[in-house]
This record gives sequence, C-alpha cells and structure tokens, in this order.
Amino acid sequence: MNHFVVKNGKKLRFGYTTGSCATAAAKGAARMLITGDKIDKIQILSPKGWTLDLALQDIYIEDNIVRCSVIKDSGDDPDITNGIKIYAEVEKINEDNIYIYGGIGVGKVTKPGLAIPVGEYAINPTPRKTIIDGVSEELPKGVGVKITISIPEGVDIAKKTFNPKLGIEGGISVLGTTGIVEPMSEEAFKDSLELELSMLKEQGIKKVIFSPGNYGRDFLNELSIKEYSHVKTSNFIGFMLDKAVEYEIEEILWIGHIGKMIKVAGGIFHTHSKIADGRMEILASRCALIGAPQSLIQKIFESTTTDEAIQYIVEDNMEGVFYDIANKISYNCEMRTYKEVKIGTVIFSRDHGLLSMCSIAKEMLEEYENE
Repeated sequence: MNHFVVKNGKKLRFGYTTGSCATAAAKGAARMLITGDKIDKIQILSPKGWTLDLALQDIYIEDNIVRCSVIKDSGDDPDITNGIKIYAEVEKINEDNIYIYGGIGVGKVTKPGLAIPVGEYAINPTPRKTIIDGVSEELPKGVGVKITISIPEGVDIAKKTFNPKLGIEGGISVLGTTGIVEPMSEEAFKDSLELELSMLKEQGIKKVIFSPGNYGRDFLNELSIKEYSHVKTSNFIGFMLDKAVEYEIEEILWIGHIGKMIKVAGGIFHTHSKIADGRMEILASRCALIGAPQSLIQKIFESTTTDEAIQYIVEDNMEGVFYDIANKISYNCEMRTYKEVKIGTVIFSRDHGLLSMCSIAKEMLEEYENE
C-alpha cells in the first residue's frame, strides 16, 4: 500500500484492516465461484474511499465452494495481526440471501456492550456491510451464498489481547470502520480503552479502578484488591475521566506510579512526555508549599527520575508531601468531572512501594475489603 503519513518527522505507511482483508477474500472467492476462473488479486473500495488491490492466496475451487485468503498488512503500525492470513469460504446456497459466519480464529461475543450482539461472531458492523456489498456485486440475481470468515492464527493471537476480558472468546475480531490502518493511531487506542468502560456499564459496574499502566495493575496485588473493575488508561487521563462521566461511573480509585500521576497533580491530563512533563517542577512546588528547604528543592530539580527525587524527599523527612499530592490529584480529577464522580488516589513508586493515599481512597479501600 502506497499511502503515507508523516508523524514526528517519520514517514509511515498506512495498512489495511482485517475487515478489508475479509472483504477482499470474500469478494474474490465469490467471483471465482460464479465465473469458475482463478484470479490472483481483487479490487475493493474501502469505507475510507481508498481503492485497494489485494492479492489472493491459498485458492481452492470446487463446484459450489471457493476458498481463498488475504494477508493482513498493517503498514508501519505495530499491530499484532500484521502478516496473518484472513480466509473467506463462499458456498452457493439454494436461496437468494447472503449469510456471514465465523470459522476458526474468529471470536464469539459472550458479553453485552459490544457492537455485535451476544452469541454472534465478532465481525463488526462495517466489515459485515463491506463483505455483503462486495460479494453482492459478484452474484447474479437470485443467487445466494454462505460466507465463512476464518483466521487460524487468531486463536493464539486472541490470548495476547484484551478480547477475553471484553467478552470475545475463541479468537479475534474482524475490525475496521475505515478499512484502513493509520500507523500509530491515537484515536484507535482511545476507542479500545473506551470500549472497556462500555462493557463495565453493561455489567452494571459503577465502581472502577483506574491505573495508567501495568505498574498500577501489578500494585493491585499488594493491596489485595479484586481486578474485576480495573481499567488501564494509558496516558489518556482526561479522556478516560470524561468517558467515565459519559458511562455513568460513580466512583474511580486511581492506583498509579507517581511518575505518571504527579503530572495530574499539576493539571496535566495527557501524560505522554511529548505532550508535557513538569514532573520535577510539580514535585518541587508541592514540597515548597509544605516548607521544604531550598537544598531539597534544588536536588529535586536536578533529579533525572521521580524515584531519585523521592529518595531525597525521604532523606529529608518530607514524606508528608505525598499525602498532599494524592489529595491534589483527586481534587483535580473531581474538577475535571464537575464533581459528578467520587475519586480517590493511591500513589506508589517501584523503589519505595506505597507512598500515600488521599482520605477518600482510604474509605474506598475499606469498602473493597468489606465487599
């Protein structure tokens, strides 16, 4: 695929989705089923409006069944599905309809809250439509078919994704609202995070544990908290707070490494370093507010990491600042949600473990222990 975008000074190539692969494989198989002629590529129009010429592999032709595959190309996006094969089998039936099924490696939906009803194969609405539209173009009037989409490698890939947690069992989803993979798309990542909140709402869960990354998830074990309502937010703190309001979450307990959460104490709600840093400035100012000596402030400013700065704070017996920071994080998050969500904060570091928690977090933890 020869479409590119420049991000952070790098020229990155677009790819195409599993949905586009499934559409191309199904359309190609349908053409060969009707004409009886073997073809090695097929052209489809993606929902984005880009024309794709995709190669067909593993072609198998019988009188009433044709099967072929398309290799997924994610471009320069770090996609776990890059290079896998998406198969489509098209079988002629004795009625004027098109049916779509999932085969091996295509997951089934087991929980409400997704775009596909419970019990259906995880082939999302846009790919379903493009598959039907593409195959319809190849079928004579009055001819119907059964389409089966399979992704053999999807069984193992699914184990490395959020799918089981989201209620997609046995394989991966056939995705793609545009049919195109934009390399390193922030919006796609945010959509996947939002989906977890949608699932929790469908389950009636109102209390959620947020953490920016894996450190927070791991620290949950030390606090003996159940992970049933744990959601990773990555760097999108503000976005996830906004979505929490939208999905009617009533309580959020933040459990995060101070290296990320200190930014929220300074009102920074997108914590990627390319957006803003200010870790040492915020940490130093909070220390200054509770009377830290100039020598400590200087050491904090000269620190490379928050763990280094924390060591200086501990040595100067200024650990009280961590309680102040935890409360400030909770306050800023409450202001972000217009006080519609009860919010508590627990902060920790890898070297020192639990640093502090705000007063609301203490109440929340007692509630979790008693549930």
